[in-house]
Amino acid sequence: MSATSEIGEFNRIEDFISFARKGNQVDLTVKLRKQMVAQKVHPGETEDMKTEIDMYLLLGDYTFTVGGNVKKISKSYIFGSAGESRSNADVDKKVANARLKMDYQRLKDAKIVFEEKYF
Repeated sequence: MSATSEIGEFNRIEDFISFARKGNQVDLTVKLRKQMVAQKVHPGETEDMKTEIDMYLLLGDYTFTVGGNVKKISKSYIFGSAGESRSNADVDKKVANARLKMDYQRLKDAKIVFEEKYF
């Protein structure tokens, strides 16, 4: 199996890190985004809650390129309530950035070059 056709089976960032550690060239671009979602509340759990809670995800979209093949992998870094206080949102952002920084370090250790971005 050729190196470039092999990436079709990769579904995790770790797969590309392992691949790069074997000496393969891996290119990467990172895009960060906030996605709004609605979390359903099960009936009967609490009477004072509505049936949906507005939530958000802070996501990292990793676009890996090996040869001519491109693979996009998205990873969630935090899940928070859209109605939380500013200080809680800031804590969520700090946690997400700390997790992102750990992934960035693993990618750099594997000699994958990319531009670091933070939430």
